Formats: sequence, C-alpha cells, structure tokens
Amino acid sequence: MSGLARLGSTQQRLLRQLLMAPQGRSVEELCECLRISHNAVRQHLSALLARDYVERGQARATGGRPQARYRLSEGGRALFPRNYGLLSTALLAKLREQYGPAALEEMLQDLGRTLGGHEVPLPPEASHDEVVQRLAGQLDALGYEAVVARHGQEPQVEAFNCVFHALARSVPQVCKFDLAYMEAASGRRIHHMECIIRGGHVCRFRVGDAKC
Repeated sequence: MSGLARLGSTQQRLLRQLLMAPQGRSVEELCECLRISHNAVRQHLSALLARDYVERGQARATGGRPQARYRLSEGGRALFPRNYGLLSTALLAKLREQYGPAALEEMLQDLGRTLGGHEVPLPPEASHDEVVQRLAGQLDALGYEAVVARHGQEPQVEAFNCVFHALARSVPQVCKFDLAYMEAASGRRIHHMECIIRGGHVCRFRVGDAKC
C-alpha cells in the first residue's frame, strides 16, 4: 500500500482540497468543504503536519486577526499518483524504434554512469565489505530495498524492489542503467547474478574487482 491509500478517507479528501487550492485553505474553508467540525479539521491537520504532508502557508489578512492557511507540502504532492511509467515506457520504446536496441542500451549506460559518478567514492584502501555495504545503502536510498546478503563467504547486494519492474519487462535494456550506475558509484565491476525480471526472487549483484 502506498501514496494516498495509506491514509484515512477524511485525510485523503482534505489533501485533495489542498491540491485544488495552491494558495492554501483555512480551517474554516476546510470545515465547509469537508463538512466536519473545526476540532476534527485541526486534528487531521496536526497529523498531516507531523508527517510533513501539509505545511503552513502565508496567513491571509481579514481585517482582524490574520487567518492561518494550510497548503500541500512537496511530500504531500508526492502522495498523488504520477504515471511516469507509461510515459517512460513510451519514450524508451520510441528511442529504441528510432535508434535501435544497441543505441538505447548505450544511452541508458551513459545515464547510469553519469548519475553514479555523482556519488562520493570510498577511498582506494576501503575493504571489499565496505564497498558492498556502501553500494547497498546507495541502492536502498534510491528505493531498491537493498541489503547485503552473504553467498558462501562473499557479501553481495540483494535488491528486493525493482524500481523499473513494469518498464524493464517491455524494455529490458533498462537493466543496463542499474549496472552502469553501480559500477560508476563503486569503481568496481558489477556482475548481475539474479534478476527479478528474468524470474529471480531478487535482483542480486556481485561486486568484482576495481575497474581500471
């Protein structure tokens, strides 16, 4: 369960009201829109503020005491669905059609190398275990739900969430992005040992020798 579905129906309705009001809404306006009491609105706002889904906006002058207003935060906006997958699949399919699979693969590798190159590398004297641990943390921060798992005596990176799952099914070249990113971020050769798209239980990566 993700996004708005994690919240109760009243909080979902409240966030939708704020989505439709970029300048924010007051407690009184929310009471009228949602048809619930002032206390109920304030309780829901307090919960949403605590989770950084809502933020306080600029108060509006009313001739008396300024009227507090509330608006969606960036975190709140991120709860609403965005169909990036459809657009990404269509865009990559068009690139593959126009330039061919090999050119698309090279584009994705280049993008992975560029983004991976922005990561701060470990010093050359870092141990193999340290490199694997760092790489798992970097992937986890990107949403891969990655951990270090030992296979025999060797630590490897296992990712339980393929962030490109639907996309990679129709455009398998996307997996090349992952490998290029990890090689650039770690400075090591990466071997794709198991793949969710190809029927594996996880995406599993073995960290090899330093790249020359």
